Amino acid sequence: MTEHTAERVRFRDIKPVEAPTTLDELIGPAAGEVTLPLRVRWAPGARTYDVARDPQAQIVYQAVLAEGTVDDQRRFINRNRLVALWPTLNLDQRIVTLWEGRFPELRGLAW
Repeated sequence: MTEHTAERVRFRDIKPVEAPTTLDELIGPAAGEVTLPLRVRWAPGARTYDVARDPQAQIVYQAVLAEGTVDDQRRFINRNRLVALWPTLNLDQRIVTLWEGRFPELRGLAW
């Protein structure tokens, strides 16, 4: 590793990450379609997902946890679905640390 590489700071390492005060605030739908705002999911293609289907819910939850505000989290994430999906989510370690630190019920669920 070069000296220049060692000093490299990635945006994802300094970008603020949000989380609600309690998981009970997460009252989003457990099933049905949701359409994510462009500021949360800007990838090409559809932004509407059926959160009853695990692969689609994973996309929604990963995007909202990484890019969404607490209000987005309350709107799109369902507490029980989050707990069920937590072990399968591909999240940056900073997000995992924040959420598992704040919500002990998520600790130990990840593989």
